[in-house]
Amino acid sequence: MDCAVKTQGITILGATGSIGVSTLDVIQRNPDRYHVVALTANRDVEGLLQQCIEHRPRYAVMADADAAGQLQQRLRDAAPDVEVLAGQEGLQRVASLDEVDCVMAAIVGAAGLMPALEAARSGKRILLANKEALVMSGALFMQQVREGGAVLLPVDSEHNAIFQCMPPSFVPGSGHPGGVSNILLTASGGPFRTTPVEKLSGITPEQACAHPNWDMGRKISVDSATMMNKGLEVIEACWLFSTDAAQVQVVIHPQSVIHSMVQYRDGSVLAQLGNPDMRTPIAHCMAWPERIDAGVQPLDIVAVGRLDFEAPDLERFPCLRLAQEAWQAGGTASAVLNAANEIAVEAFLDHRLAFTAIPGVIEATLSHITVREATSLEVILDADHQARVFADGLVRGTSSLGELA
Repeated sequence: MDCAVKTQGITILGATGSIGVSTLDVIQRNPDRYHVVALTANRDVEGLLQQCIEHRPRYAVMADADAAGQLQQRLRDAAPDVEVLAGQEGLQRVASLDEVDCVMAAIVGAAGLMPALEAARSGKRILLANKEALVMSGALFMQQVREGGAVLLPVDSEHNAIFQCMPPSFVPGSGHPGGVSNILLTASGGPFRTTPVEKLSGITPEQACAHPNWDMGRKISVDSATMMNKGLEVIEACWLFSTDAAQVQVVIHPQSVIHSMVQYRDGSVLAQLGNPDMRTPIAHCMAWPERIDAGVQPLDIVAVGRLDFEAPDLERFPCLRLAQEAWQAGGTASAVLNAANEIAVEAFLDHRLAFTAIPGVIEATLSHITVREATSLEVILDADHQARVFADGLVRGTSSLGELA
């Protein structure tokens, strides 16, 4: 499916989040190439209402049924031509519509798995910003991409950078690219890269969400602060680029100017550089293999002045270690890892769990839930459910002071 053809139809799953907003900005800058078919959100009625009024999609979907009812009522006068749908059924429908060419998969967490799978089955160009789809069900997801004839393109800034540095003929899921020896996955180190370890237990959600370089949602910001985000990205990279975690080296790069690198067997290292703005990878995936205006300021390399690199400290960032161990365990371990992390991060954001207790909840859940072969979606979803129940019980049994820290 080629998104370079004029007025390509786009569904944005997770339209009111930061990725969705940036996608709409790129679409507005290129109205001769793209139009919005469907926009979705979870419960943000006000946000989706304003987007519907401005962009006039054919469909609007609220994952929450009550929110869908509210949106429908408010759209009757403001934009009566927009059809409101609800729930997983609505999300999957707009991911597979005939008039949709590209699906921006930007729903955060496990909630984005089913509509992303539906887009794969339907042969869409999938702009993947939801890393959990591959973390939870990598083998199954890649199989659906192949069988459905879909094109999978990574939107995460790091994976998009890797993709840009790969051989020109490479497409994610097409096997390990020839000549590549290692992937260097960069990480900013988040807001606590230099914070004394003994002070981390007192970190607040507000501090964890104040990323030094990127403007992201709250959950992803916390994942960046714990470096679980990078651990999930290691797993995602293994699936996208048909490699093993041993060939994916995480490198702390505080400036977030080099978004990732690819090392070749001949000694070459190719890097993708740019200002930290998600509109760059979004525009790259939308127009690939062409290039379009993304509204991003050109990088002033002289003003940057210096580029620093260091190895990650696994004592400071145990979540990175846990993600690597989950990948090595295989099967449903990555789904368990993701589920436990989502429960722990939600509890931290609600002031019910200490920042340093997040990895404790994850590790205890990984130790408790039996790893099975991820032979079907039902097995994966069952592991996800079991992990959530167990992790939630751990959270409810600990105070905000964090006995698991």
